[in-house]
Amino acid sequence: MREQQPKKRLGQHFLHAPGIIDRIIAAIAARPDEHLVEIGPGRGAITLPLLACGPTLDVIEFDRDLITDLQALANTTNGRLRVHHEDALAADLCAIAGEEKLRVVGNLPYNISTPLLFRLIEQRACIQDMHFMLQKEVVERMVCPPGSREYGRLSVMVQYHCEAQRLFTIGPGAFNPPPKVESAFVRLIPRAHPPFAHTVDERTFADVVRMAFSQRRKTLRNAMKSWLEKDDFTDAGIDPGLRAEQLGLEEFARLTLAAKRRKPTSD
Repeated sequence: MREQQPKKRLGQHFLHAPGIIDRIIAAIAARPDEHLVEIGPGRGAITLPLLACGPTLDVIEFDRDLITDLQALANTTNGRLRVHHEDALAADLCAIAGEEKLRVVGNLPYNISTPLLFRLIEQRACIQDMHFMLQKEVVERMVCPPGSREYGRLSVMVQYHCEAQRLFTIGPGAFNPPPKVESAFVRLIPRAHPPFAHTVDERTFADVVRMAFSQRRKTLRNAMKSWLEKDDFTDAGIDPGLRAEQLGLEEFARLTLAAKRRKPTSD
């Protein structure tokens, strides 16, 4: 594919290091009978070796200047490569999947990585797994345990819906232009069932987590005073003097049950 200067406004950092590309392809281990979606293929650093593995591959690219070369490549692949010119934040992956389960991969733009992760989690029913290059700090937030400095809303929501595993770190020199931060490669596998014993309303769970972390320096008693009272914390077996980053998924599930009893509907 032709060389194109990366666009700062799109947060583009094109991967070019052969050794890192090989590690990524090995970690994904695509097979001919699989259906993959690549978000942000850029100049095809991952696209071409993925195609060599033989799967069906849909790519989602927002940059109009890259579409022509991607479409030219698609014309040579007997239908195995399909190009979608759209914003990944608006893409309907389940429509692309049809009756299949997708494997989603990509070098996610740093400037939209968090909202894009939440958008993909919303569509997890049609996703088998996800492999992403992300800012190392974001990956650390996704996989870290309760009580750590990085632990927050993203940690809870990712770990609630997926098994998350950081695979390896990627230095700035692997990209053009080099970003100012390190990156990491992460694997996400959507869970078939929540990682705790309780059955909770997912919307209420998300609302509880959002509220608990909305003012990180405040205790749960103060951060959630519009929803929960002292007796609710007692019934849930949770100290209201704790802060949100000290709670694990099980504790958030118990708070969700208490909130659902207090507020039967979530607007």
